Amino acid sequence: MSENKIYVAVVDDDDSFARALGRLLRAAGFEAILYSSAEAFLVPTPLPSPACVVLDIELGGMSGLELHRHLNSRGATTPVIFVTAHDEPEVRDRAREIGCAAYFRKPVPGKLLVEAITTAIANQ
Repeated sequence: MSENKIYVAVVDDDDSFARALGRLLRAAGFEAILYSSAEAFLVPTPLPSPACVVLDIELGGMSGLELHRHLNSRGATTPVIFVTAHDEPEVRDRAREIGCAAYFRKPVPGKLLVEAITTAIANQ
């Protein structure tokens, strides 16, 4: 794997959405790493650490909010961008309280997501 690539993790249990985001990210020059659950993301792998994580809030098993809290408790500083199909004010508030770089309702406007990822990585 080339060292000059920027890796972005996509954690979403909707396979078609995750694949679409993967294509969008590759077209924007990122290298996408797809995970179907929070638990899969936590499994140690030889893959490089992502520069940003696009994280669905509603996942089977551990939720996206729980995963983000878990990562924070381990000292992770990787920016997280939340996406959700169920936009509720209290969930949005919780996401912002725990420190998300951005928050989007599905379907996510591709250009805005790429801009948010680029900004989150630059501000890291």
